[in-house]
Amino acid sequence: MKININSEKARIIIFLLILTPFFSCNKKVSENGDNNFPKKINIFGINILASAKVEDSKIIHAAKVLAQYLDNDEDGIVDNKAVVEKLISVDATLIMFESEREAENSNYKMPNHDHLQGLWNDETIPSFNKDKVNVRFDATLEEVLHLITHEGYAEVYPDIWGESKGSAIANAMDKARGGYFVSPPSQYPTGAWYSYDDDTCDYGCMATEYTYWALTSILGGQSYPGRFEEIEHEWKLNTRQKVKTRDPDIYSILTNQQYKVPTKLPDSDYEGFNISILLEK
Repeated sequence: MKININSEKARIIIFLLILTPFFSCNKKVSENGDNNFPKKINIFGINILASAKVEDSKIIHAAKVLAQYLDNDEDGIVDNKAVVEKLISVDATLIMFESEREAENSNYKMPNHDHLQGLWNDETIPSFNKDKVNVRFDATLEEVLHLITHEGYAEVYPDIWGESKGSAIANAMDKARGGYFVSPPSQYPTGAWYSYDDDTCDYGCMATEYTYWALTSILGGQSYPGRFEEIEHEWKLNTRQKVKTRDPDIYSILTNQQYKVPTKLPDSDYEGFNISILLEK
C-alpha cells in the first residue's frame, strides 16, 4: 500500500494497523511515557515518544517546534490554554521512528488510543530555513501542526475549526477546491487553488491539510525559492499575500487572535525553557 506521508489520517491509520496486535486494553500512557519507546520529551503535558534509532537532535528539534507553535511568544506559557488542555485530555502524542520502514516493522507497543501523529527521522530537517533554498521541506512543521489543529483546535472550536462539513474552515476549503467533495475528485474544477489528491484522505483529513497549507503560507514557510514549483499541483497560495487576496475566509480565521494562532513560523530556537530528552529505563 502506498502511503502519503503528508496525510494526517493516513498516518493515524498506519499506526493503528502497526500497533493494534500489541494493544493492551487496560493500558494507558503513564506520566513517564511508554517504556517501549526509550526516548521521550514532554512539552506542556504533550508527549513526544521516539524509537532508539531516531537522532536526539531530531527529537529535540520536533520538541522545540511543538513548543513554539504552542508558545509562540516564547515566554514559557502556552498561548491558548484551552487547546493545550484538550490535547492533554486525549493524550495527543507525537510518535517518531527512523523511517516509514521502521514504523512498519516495529515491535514497539503503544497504548490503545488513536490520538497519534507520526514523524520520521529522515523527514525531520533541523537545518530548514524558510528564507533560503532547501533540499527538502521540514515535515516537522507540518506533522506537529496537524497534531495541534486536528486534536486541539478542531475540538475546542468545532463551529470554526471543525473538520466536518459546515464549519467555517470547511466552508473555506470547499471554496478553495471549487466545491464540496467527500473524497478527492478525479479532476478539480478550473480555478481551484487547493487540489489535494490523496485518496486515503477523507474530508476531515483534507481540512487538516488545508489548514496546514494556509497557515504555513501565511507564516512564510512555503515561499522559499523553488517551493512553489514543488507544491503548485496541490496548493497555489504559497505566500501570505496570495492567501490574503485570494482566500480571505481562511486568512480571516487564521489571523484572528481570538484563537491565539501562531504569528511566526517555528525556527527551532525556542527560548521559553530548556528542552532535553528523557531516556526511559
